[in-house]
Order: sequence, then C-alpha cells, then structure tokens
Amino acid sequence: MLDFAAIDFETANSARSSVCSVGVVIVENGEITDSYYHLIHPIPNYYNIFTTRVHGLTFMDTIEAPTFPEVWADIAPKIKHLPLVAHNKAFDESCLKAAFRAYGLEYPNYKFLCTLIAAKRKWKRGILENYQLQTVAKACGYNLTNHHHALDDAQACAAIAKKIL
Repeated sequence: MLDFAAIDFETANSARSSVCSVGVVIVENGEITDSYYHLIHPIPNYYNIFTTRVHGLTFMDTIEAPTFPEVWADIAPKIKHLPLVAHNKAFDESCLKAAFRAYGLEYPNYKFLCTLIAAKRKWKRGILENYQLQTVAKACGYNLTNHHHALDDAQACAAIAKKIL
C-alpha cells in the first residue's frame, strides 16, 4: 500500500471519547509527506492514574488545548480520501467514532486498516514475542523509542504499514 494516513489516539480515561492527543502521518507514493500532532481537550475532561502512567499526559497538559472538532478541522483536509491505518484499529476507530458522537458530528465512514491484524497474519504465533506496536515495529526494522506518544506511535504504524500492508 502506497497511500494512507497512519493515525494514533491517546485517551485521558476509559471513555473512548476522551481523546487527549492525536498523531497522524501521511504517506503518499510510499513516502511520508506530512505529519501532525496535537493535544486535545478531552471529553469528559478528567485523567485517571492508569492512562497518565501509560502516556504521561495530565489535566494540566490539555486544559487549554483545543477541542476535538477544532483539531479535526486541521486533520480532515490532510487525510483527504486516504484510508486510515492504526495498530489495533478497534481502539483508534472507536475513539474517532466516539469523539464524533460526543460532539454531535456526522461520522464520514473512514476506511480503516489494521497493522495488528496484518502482523498476526504475517507472523504466526510464536514467531514474535507478542504483537504490541513496539515489537511489530522492531520486526519491520523500525525502532520505536517513545511509545504512547501519539505521533511516535503513528510513525511506527506507518513504518509497519509500508512493510506489511
């Protein structure tokens, strides 16, 4: 696959609508042509200890951040007609749909592909230690150094997608 947008969300709490950061990497003709990262004021606006331990973001990091509709207004023209690719699309796609619902926005039925599913097809059980993003990225020759930073995760996902999708 040569043209796609790799995307990753981080959430503030267990609500899928609570996206607090997003990373997007645009790949056209097999080359990265653009990337985007932004903090987002989550809805609902609270952080739990578990999510903060995962990604390091707190209430103070996003208190003055723009809302999801403001951030998505910047992203939508960048992704154009491209399919979206995520590692564990079930999570990222559900976050995107939940954020659209939370703000009463009509969801445009983005096409989503999953590098997690693709990795499980490519490497049968036992070949990889697990199918976590950093493990699959390493198997594809990409060193993910800042896991759970939305842009770094989107870049790793893009590297995986270029290799196995």
